[in-house]
Amino acid sequence: MRLVIARCSVDYLGKLTAHLPMAPRLILIKADTSVSIHADDRAFKPLNWMNPPCKLREEEGTWTVTHGKTGEKLVLTMEEIIHDSSHELGVDPGLIKDGVEAHLQELLAEHITTLGAGWTLVRREYMTAIGPVDILCRDHAGANVAVELKRRAGIDAVEQLTRYLELMNRDPLLAPVTGILAAQAIAPQAKTLAEDRGIRCVTLDYDALRGIERNDTLF
Repeated sequence: MRLVIARCSVDYLGKLTAHLPMAPRLILIKADTSVSIHADDRAFKPLNWMNPPCKLREEEGTWTVTHGKTGEKLVLTMEEIIHDSSHELGVDPGLIKDGVEAHLQELLAEHITTLGAGWTLVRREYMTAIGPVDILCRDHAGANVAVELKRRAGIDAVEQLTRYLELMNRDPLLAPVTGILAAQAIAPQAKTLAEDRGIRCVTLDYDALRGIERNDTLF
């Protein structure tokens, strides 16, 4: 991974155009050839990015990132490079989910119609350039739906799913993709944010998914 801190402006040239004015920014250039531009806020979400495969051409004062399939470009006008370093991270072992969360994913995949009649499973752990989506499925109309699973979902889970949706909706073979945040418990703030972003919230009953009937009465 290459880390560059630079004072730069960024122009996106593609189906639309976008401009980031001159300011200090962090540029991440990863081994998979992806490039992302970050500010010192907005948590992990980049200001702009280019997914692989891409090619970076460095010229004096100008860096150009070109997508290998679409031809879209990020043009960085470099005023000053403050820091430039490269680091070998090696093969990442991936995220290890706890037992309940992993079992929830397995159960929901087996009983995908819990989300709606006529729904079908595409696959579990659908890989994207920024990590795996827990479940990719299709609704009764055949539209793609990305499902993020948690035991207890907070605002971070909404932000994570938002990132996946923004990325997946750039792929014309997948778009339009909607999202579902599914958990045993969802924080009120997370539910409000999710609904504001058009993400459906589903509270899962772990015992019901396992086929266990609960009797909450004493007699």
